[in-house]
Amino acid sequence: MSRRRQTIANRLVEAQQTQAMLTTFNEVDMTAVMDLRSRHKEAFLEEYGIKLGFMSFFTKAVIAALKKFPLLNAEVDGTEIIKKKFFDIGVAVSTDEGLVVPVVRHADQLNFGELENEVSRLANEARTKSLKIQDLQGGTFTITNGGIFGSLLSTPILNTPQVGILGMHKIQWRPIAIDKERMENRPMMYIALSYDHRIIDGKEAVGFLVKVKELLENPERLMLQS
Repeated sequence: MSRRRQTIANRLVEAQQTQAMLTTFNEVDMTAVMDLRSRHKEAFLEEYGIKLGFMSFFTKAVIAALKKFPLLNAEVDGTEIIKKKFFDIGVAVSTDEGLVVPVVRHADQLNFGELENEVSRLANEARTKSLKIQDLQGGTFTITNGGIFGSLLSTPILNTPQVGILGMHKIQWRPIAIDKERMENRPMMYIALSYDHRIIDGKEAVGFLVKVKELLENPERLMLQS
């Protein structure tokens, strides 16, 4: 193993051995997000010099849900719970030597364009091995996207000492019941929340995931909030 792979392996084993990890799932109808991206893609690219992706929507939705369910933005230190009042969001990036998680600092203070540019910068630096050690430290919550590789469903492993991680997956068109009479094909995504059951109960975890779902299915609220 390379030194980076050894470090990753040790952290993954540590997470499995020290945390009471559990995963809960939901699904999101991505129709509204995709329509919003389509309507604003040209103006967004002209304004910020980058395409409007999905990560900014998910980051904004996660931050709003963390504010409502703050234990998912905490960490455990012995028998103490450390609640964090800031939102430094880790974004998992795949590199040739393994997965790294650079951190978007004060993500709640960034608009959509700033988020997309910062995520792009960190991902490029991760792949060119130019990240600084401080870029990988101190995150409060992590988002990982297995969907870019075609994953339909997974159970992400916590990034210690964090107590929550959200997994995004592949968008797949599926027939969805609109009501008792109608079916429509919709672009659907499964989302997964792994959490530390030592301090987070199922009620909070499910509520967090439902909040993320609600915001992504009504993305105008996210853009207004920012």
